[in-house]
Amino acid sequence: MSPGIITGLVIAIVTFAGIIFVETENEGLGLFLVLLPIAWSSVFIHELFKKTAAPFTNIAYTYLGIIFAVIPFIFFHSLAYGRGVFNFHIPLAFLLMLWANDTGAYLVGSRFGKTKLFERHSPKKTWEGFVGGLIITGVVAYIISIYFTDLNLQKWICVGVLISVFGTAGDLVESMFKRSIDVKDSGGILPGHGGLLDRFDGFLMAAPIVYAYIYLVTNSYV
Repeated sequence: MSPGIITGLVIAIVTFAGIIFVETENEGLGLFLVLLPIAWSSVFIHELFKKTAAPFTNIAYTYLGIIFAVIPFIFFHSLAYGRGVFNFHIPLAFLLMLWANDTGAYLVGSRFGKTKLFERHSPKKTWEGFVGGLIITGVVAYIISIYFTDLNLQKWICVGVLISVFGTAGDLVESMFKRSIDVKDSGGILPGHGGLLDRFDGFLMAAPIVYAYIYLVTNSYV
């Protein structure tokens, strides 16, 4: 396995920086749409010139790295620009509820957890912890609805439920990924904490799903 690290970094920078520029400046969409397929196609071109036994494995891991490290943060960033102007309420609320879910799941699970949630990939997670995280996230959603009126209480609670469910799913997927390549930590920056990726694995599915909910279901960004 030899993923294209440099190529992946270039694609990540072009993709993230391009979306930020389009959202903040409200221009440059045409140029971005031209550069994006060129950048993403470079993974295949780069692999043509490498002498490796499994080129498509390298391509797959390169794209997987971009999906894990960039795509969730693109959607998270976009939460602040849904109406064309910067508004920190929704991304801040997202973080508060994600942290509430992780903290609640840990505290309740460590005290009352008995029934394994998905033992094959994450032996320490329990259904009791999941429910505890869900309830505490709901409480935080209620508090948020008092101060941030961008969404009503019902919609904030729906966002909280989505964050709990898909944040936990993202955590499980990241654990599955580490087990599939037989590593304990996703990196060396935060050893003993599962790696840096473990601090943001809740973004993986939750950020795109929450963005889709707010954009398509609540019509808050229309």
